[in-house]
Amino acid sequence: MEGIAEVAGWAAELDSLFARVAGRFARADLRWRMRDYVRGLLGQAPRKNGWQLAEWAGHRTPDGFQRLLNSSVWDADALRDDVRAYVGESLGPGGVLIIDDTGFVKKGTTSAGVGRQYTGTSGKIDNCQIGVFAAYATGSGRALVDRELYLPKAWASDRERCRTAKIPDERGFATKGELARGIVRRCLAAGLPAAWVTADEAYGQDWNFRRLLEQLGLGYVVAVPKSQQIKSLASAWRIDQLIDEAPVDAWQRLSCGDGAKGPRVYDWAAAKLPANIVFDPDPPSHHRWVLARRSLTDPGEIAYYLAHAPVGVEIDELARIAGSRWAIEECFQAAKNECGLDEYEVRRYIGWYRHITLAMLAHAVLAALAAQADDATAKGVAETDQPSSRSPWQRSDGSWTLCCPTQEPTATPSPTH
Repeated sequence: MEGIAEVAGWAAELDSLFARVAGRFARADLRWRMRDYVRGLLGQAPRKNGWQLAEWAGHRTPDGFQRLLNSSVWDADALRDDVRAYVGESLGPGGVLIIDDTGFVKKGTTSAGVGRQYTGTSGKIDNCQIGVFAAYATGSGRALVDRELYLPKAWASDRERCRTAKIPDERGFATKGELARGIVRRCLAAGLPAAWVTADEAYGQDWNFRRLLEQLGLGYVVAVPKSQQIKSLASAWRIDQLIDEAPVDAWQRLSCGDGAKGPRVYDWAAAKLPANIVFDPDPPSHHRWVLARRSLTDPGEIAYYLAHAPVGVEIDELARIAGSRWAIEECFQAAKNECGLDEYEVRRYIGWYRHITLAMLAHAVLAALAAQADDATAKGVAETDQPSSRSPWQRSDGSWTLCCPTQEPTATPSPTH
């Protein structure tokens, strides 16, 4: 009986979401085709390609699904907006917006945006498409909420090739960082209840990305490379050099969240940066921080972060936000393994966006169902003492502060990503 109830609850949630998005598909046949496609993405077909999805849905050929993705009239961006709103409602407020990209390894040269480029999917330079994504994560779950296809310069500069792939003429070259900034603006404008943003160093090292988040009043914890410059009016320091100066007592042993094998525990050090006297309000609503995470088993393995956090936030919260970035990797894995995110056979620009959005919708249903049973993660706080040595690290108001007059640069540098 319990299994029957679970199946009924699953079907009811899916039907409720289908009713919510039905208005995006003006014709009844399109609505039913969309339902069959999403059910197929959630189904047990060995591969989620056109023929196998059609067979699973009882269609004689995949022609109907191909029309759904390539030639029928509906707005994938409007559906994306519905998915984002559904995820925000299902997972609740105060979450983390996570930015990252993932690769889709492909053959040939005609799929929109495909080319030889590095992808973490294969860990090497490969023939692939790259999508820049946002996920939203709370203590109840995580799901993808936005997406953009990255077009390499070789594509953006070849308008005939773009037209063949049905890429709009107005779509020009944009860096991954620019795509990410557009996604953040969209999510905030739509009312996604995110309180924080996190990203890996490809985005975190981009001053324009960090500055946008500060202008939007968002807290962030973003990874940066060890060569990241921390500048002042007098000089500049590499972040790894500043962390090397951290006294022993500045390090705290904290969990940044639970992983597959339990709490993920590291040693963490963090210090506030002095306020920027040119741009920061008085009194400030946020502080900037430098943050480092050190492996317990290999002390030479250190990850570096920059943070912008509301006044009063402690290091354990910064560690939790930094550790939440893994959630988008889980989204990619689940959406690819369970919802066919990467198993599409479309080549056109519009087909990519439509398939990806429908796969996001399918994954959002799974996230919403899982959220109904999730528990909040407990957090612990460790104590530290005053350092005895002379160093840039000083204790003030219960937290560590760097005494060097560091601040963000006052001029916009060239984009780094």
